[in-house]
Amino acid sequence: MTGRFASMGLLSDARVLFALARGAVPGGTHADRLARFYGPQANDYDRFRERLLSGRRELVESMPARRGASIVELGGGTGRNVEFFADRLPQLENVYVVDLCEALLDVAKRRFRDARNVRPVLADATTWRPSAPVDCVYLSYALTMIPDWRAAVENALAMLKPEGVLGVVDFHLAPGHGWLARTFWRHWFAHDGVMLSAEHLPYLRTRLRTVTLEERRASVPYLPGLTVPYYLFVGRRQP
Repeated sequence: MTGRFASMGLLSDARVLFALARGAVPGGTHADRLARFYGPQANDYDRFRERLLSGRRELVESMPARRGASIVELGGGTGRNVEFFADRLPQLENVYVVDLCEALLDVAKRRFRDARNVRPVLADATTWRPSAPVDCVYLSYALTMIPDWRAAVENALAMLKPEGVLGVVDFHLAPGHGWLARTFWRHWFAHDGVMLSAEHLPYLRTRLRTVTLEERRASVPYLPGLTVPYYLFVGRRQP
């Protein structure tokens, strides 16, 4: 039985690796590009990204999700990150999982079909807003996927209550990483529609009061010894 599950896991990884090797296909709207890239790998998405997207649990656990709070995840995809709220989840009033890729959001709908307070929303992270201000907004490896990322940040700030919290975890570039490393990672990720930037983190720091900031490195599946830089940022909305 163990061998069977291992074979299924390798097949799942192979499908994702094929999509990554093929890369994002240009043309059409942003939603069209997401559908073409993530649609075929939607059901395999979580297993592979579990080993690639570090810091997600820490980000969600750092959100001040008290009883009755309302929370938005922009670019929430399959909803996997919501599970990191664990025992706090049933106590929350609303958790909106907003994504522009219908195939990924369908996974979130199945995952939380019995949850009264988790609400998958097919919408653009730069324009959608809830009907009332929320306590927390977070983006997990989504800001680098959004062409107009500044608009996404500003939209997140606009939907927060006064003193609300915005959290972001994502890959990034920094001056200390060196020209060769920065060039390599920029081209590597751009192949799959992920646009690394050295501007994201400074912008967040100017727009919010920093609560937590950590810069780290994560391993890359099937590439032993290779690590990619990422950051974990939590900020509070300035009055």
